[in-house]
Amino acid sequence: MKQALVTGGAHPMGIGLAAAKALVRLGYEVLVTGISEAEAALTPALDGVRVRVLDVTDPASVDALIGGLDRLDALVNCAGRVAYEGFTMEQFVKTVAVNLEGTMRMCLAAHPLLSVKGGAIVNIASMYSIFGSTIAPGYASSKGGVVSLTRSLAATWAADGIRCNAVAPGWIKTGMAQAAWEDEATARHVILRTPLGRWGEPEDLGDVIGFLCAPGSRFINGAVIPVDGGYSISG
Repeated sequence: MKQALVTGGAHPMGIGLAAAKALVRLGYEVLVTGISEAEAALTPALDGVRVRVLDVTDPASVDALIGGLDRLDALVNCAGRVAYEGFTMEQFVKTVAVNLEGTMRMCLAAHPLLSVKGGAIVNIASMYSIFGSTIAPGYASSKGGVVSLTRSLAATWAADGIRCNAVAPGWIKTGMAQAAWEDEATARHVILRTPLGRWGEPEDLGDVIGFLCAPGSRFINGAVIPVDGGYSISG
């Protein structure tokens, strides 16, 4: 059976767990990860889904997890952080370490297994890959880097049978964005700006991620797909 790894997929209100559910429906067995035992304990019991603790900023943690796998067909890099830090170096470095360096570390570690039968990588970009941010420069910069990294890996690793794509979420009702969608003024602003007239649900992303790991996307490589209800093209 095909095997998938979804980093950052342990949280019950996250894009990663929604992706894991979509991959199970496609016939994958899925390993999701959380940053701590406490987060891993939040993962609901689901057929076809296992959970492990993983810190994507720790090379030893990454090597131990990947070293325990005998097969890998899909890697989804959902581990991430956001800090509304303003322009401070400490938070900038921490955010880039998780969102960009962590993504690269996982891709490099997974490359040998993914190249055995030809696999798929899906990275998580953002609307802030397109827009700048006055309050979260580390997040915006890291997600812009994820786009360039995705394209670089797609161009280089296609020869190994590995496709690499990314999704760029809009405003999604995840735990990370909970403060925003629970704030009436912010939530309404998002709805008014979004042509489809609603916030996204994690499943809206999960289904697209699943598609990018499925045979139907076999000729898609190096793409960055906005999943935002039209937010990025609306004035």
